[in-house]
Amino acid sequence: MDQRISDHAETLVDWSAQIDSGDDVVLSVDEGAHDLAVAVAAKLGERGANLVSTYSSDELTRAYLRAFDGEFETDPVYERDLYEQADSVLALRGTRNTAETSDVPDDRQTAYAQARQGIREARLDTDWVSTVHPTRALAQQAGMSYEGYRDFVYDATLRDWESLAEEMAQLKDLFDAGSEVRIKKESDATDLTLDIEGRTAVNSAASVAYDSHNLPSGEVFTAPADTAGVICFDVPMTIRGTRVRDARLTFKDGVVVDWEAESGEDVLTTIIETDGGSRRLGELGVGMNRGIDRVTDQILFDEKMGGTVHCALGRAYDANLPEGESGNDSAVHVDLITDMREAGTRLEIDGEVIQRDGLFQWE
Repeated sequence: MDQRISDHAETLVDWSAQIDSGDDVVLSVDEGAHDLAVAVAAKLGERGANLVSTYSSDELTRAYLRAFDGEFETDPVYERDLYEQADSVLALRGTRNTAETSDVPDDRQTAYAQARQGIREARLDTDWVSTVHPTRALAQQAGMSYEGYRDFVYDATLRDWESLAEEMAQLKDLFDAGSEVRIKKESDATDLTLDIEGRTAVNSAASVAYDSHNLPSGEVFTAPADTAGVICFDVPMTIRGTRVRDARLTFKDGVVVDWEAESGEDVLTTIIETDGGSRRLGELGVGMNRGIDRVTDQILFDEKMGGTVHCALGRAYDANLPEGESGNDSAVHVDLITDMREAGTRLEIDGEVIQRDGLFQWE
């Protein structure tokens, strides 16, 4: 076995999830992530944790959703109890076909997501961490050789996370002290302002100790209270098996009032019209992981890429909100990315330019 798989497992268990002896851990394993699951199981055994593993497959999900005829049970108790009793949930992603669910009707996928919102909340209440094991399907989606993609994944994942956390703390401090963020791009007339007053930014350094739940990570994110203006998301993404390219959203009083996309507009419409919360932004994030240097069509990596900004339609994370305040609620949380590395781009906080053409003040 590639030594980097063992290193990946150790980073996940120790740095990211911080598993202790006696912890109850749910290990959710995608069909292509078997090798990583074996390495993680060994690490969990060494630490004396308790393990329950579940199997996840896009092909299995497709078969179920296409065959199901009726109303989905809302938050089935037998599944919710599993997560409510768990200390940690480790999700090992590794699909064999990134377009497997592309022929499942959007309305059925939406109904399924809505019916499982309580399940999702129970999982998010644990010390959960999601990571990706490199598969040939993901390499193909990224337009890379399998060997090249594995190198890319481990370069992004096996980093000096403590040093990166110190660098990202500079942006967190600026966000926490700030009231308004402005994103400007001359090339596509993006000009978006976001109210972040009273919010707490998360230094997402790939560890639950930082309220960070993705490995790799490398972003600072917060939850805007209000949004106004226009933004073009020029980084293409596959969402629900459909390619979405050059999505352009217009916000007024915090709500999406107009939208279009060069491709994938139908799926974008479905997401925006999911519920009341899906018309608002639940997240503003800034990518700071310089080990991610190219678009791979995988949100776990692409949203962390240094020199990018992403916004998520839908659910806001409690970690960004003042005590006792309820943030934007929705059955979806869908990230869209804009590239800030071209000439004529600015990221401002309260009128001060903190990033220009993809580079921060301190770089």
